[in-house]
Amino acid sequence: MKLITEGNVNKYYAQTLCLLFFPTAKFSESEPVTPSTPVVKMTLTEVESGVRATAKIKTEAGESYAEVFMQYEDSGALSRRRTDNIALGAAMLDAGRKLFGITPAWGLLTGVRPAKIAKEYIERGLDDKSTTRELAANYLINPKKAALLTTIARNEYNIAKTLDDDMCSVYISIPFCPTRCAYCSFVSYSTKRLLSLIPDYLERLYRDIDDMFALIGELGLRVVTVYIGGGTPTILTADQLSALLERIARHVDQASLRELTLEAGRPDTITAEKIAVANNCGVSRISINPQTLNNAILEGIGRRHTAEDFYRAFSLAREGGIKTINCDLIAGLPSERFSSYSRSVDAVLKLRPENVTFHTFCVKKSADLIRDCTELYLRNGGETSKSVDYSQLKAKNAGYVPYYIYRQKNTVGNLENVGFALRGHEGLYNIIMMEELHSVFAAGAGGITKLVPRNGSRIQRVAVPKYPYEYLAMDKDPEAMNSLYDKIRKFYQENF
Repeated sequence: MKLITEGNVNKYYAQTLCLLFFPTAKFSESEPVTPSTPVVKMTLTEVESGVRATAKIKTEAGESYAEVFMQYEDSGALSRRRTDNIALGAAMLDAGRKLFGITPAWGLLTGVRPAKIAKEYIERGLDDKSTTRELAANYLINPKKAALLTTIARNEYNIAKTLDDDMCSVYISIPFCPTRCAYCSFVSYSTKRLLSLIPDYLERLYRDIDDMFALIGELGLRVVTVYIGGGTPTILTADQLSALLERIARHVDQASLRELTLEAGRPDTITAEKIAVANNCGVSRISINPQTLNNAILEGIGRRHTAEDFYRAFSLAREGGIKTINCDLIAGLPSERFSSYSRSVDAVLKLRPENVTFHTFCVKKSADLIRDCTELYLRNGGETSKSVDYSQLKAKNAGYVPYYIYRQKNTVGNLENVGFALRGHEGLYNIIMMEELHSVFAAGAGGITKLVPRNGSRIQRVAVPKYPYEYLAMDKDPEAMNSLYDKIRKFYQENF
C-alpha cells in the first residue's frame, strides 16, 4: 500500500495505524501506485494551542476522510507527542469506520504492552472504574477490552509492589524443537544435524550460566525467577535436563527464588522421568501446550503430538507434584472454527490447570503458513473474535483472573494474548518481562539480556548470537562473551 505523511508524523506509528484496517500490508516507497493500491494520507498541523490531524483513505471500494482537533495539555515534548499520536489515531479510526463499517476493539492502542497505559492511570490514584472510563474515552478502546486491561494492570500493579530493587530474573535458552510449527518464524533447529549439536551446546551453556550468575552476584542482585525456554527444553533427555537444572541450582538462592519455570510446550517430549527430574530439582511451574485439541488442526500446523498426548503429559505433571501447570491455546488457527476451539477451551478448563494462556493466532513473515492465512485479512477477526471472547468469559466464570497481556502485529483481528491464573499462581516471570519491572539476564543462543535501570534511563538490550552454530563459534573468540558482560557492568555503573 502507499502511505503519505505530512507534518510531524511518526511514520512507524502511522504504519501500525494502517495495519488496523489493512492487515499484513507492506509499505514501499518505490513500488508504483496502481488502481488496486490502497492509499492512505495522514497529516498533522499545529494550530493555536493544539494539533489538527487528518486521515484520508482511498481504495477501489471508495474513499473516506476524517479530521480531529485536540488541545495540548502542557508544553512538554512527551505530552505533545502523545497528543499528536492520539489525534492521528482518532482521525484514522474515524476514516476507517466510515469506509469499512468497523471500529477496532483496541482503538488507538497498537503497542505490545497495552497494560502500561492503564497502569499510568492507576499510579495516579484512579480507581478501576475511572481507569476503564479514561481508557475508553482517550484511546477509543471498546469498554469490554478497557475493563479487561484495567483488571490486568491492577493485578500487575499489586504484584509489582512485592518486588524489591535488588531483584532480577534469568532466562535460559534451549533453542531446539522436535519439529517446526508451520506458524513459527524461528530458524528450524529440528533437523538431525542441528539436534546433534545439543551435547556441545549444553557444555557451552553451562559455562555461560556459571559466568552469568557470577556477574549477577558481583552486581549485588538476587534472582527471583528463572525461566527455561526455547524451543522446547524438554527435548533434552532426562539426564541432560537433570544436569542443566542442577547447574542452575548451584547458583540460585532458594530463599530469594519465587518461581522456576520449565517450558515443556510439546506434550510428546514429556515423560514421567523428566517430570520427576523437574520436581526433584525445584521446578515450580511447567508449560504443557496443546494449542488445540483438534488432531486434524494439530497435524495441519506441524505439531507432531495429539490431544491424547496432551492428556497423558498433563496427568504426568499433575501426578508428579508440579505446583503450577500452564496450558496454552491459540484462537484462530487455520481451518479451525469456533465450535472446535470452544471444545478445546472447555476441555482444558475442566482439567483445572493453575495457569491458562489464550493466544490469538499470529503468523510471522517467515512462517510456512503465511501464504495460506486468509484469516489475517479479516479486519473484524471473523470467528476468532468470538473465540477470544468465549475463552476469556469461560476462564473468568471458572474462577481464573487475567494477570498479563501482550499484543502482536499480524494477529487475526488485531486481537490480544492474555494469561489467566488461579489466585496465587500468576506467572511472575511473564509479568516481569512484559512490564519490564527489572533486569532479566539471558544465557544461551538467541538470549537477550534486558537491563532495566531504576533511574528512568532507557532500557538496554544485550544480545547473544541467535543461532546455535554462531553461539558455539564464540568458543573461537574467548573475548566475545566477556565483551557482553563488560557492556552489562558498564551499564550498571552508569545507571544504578
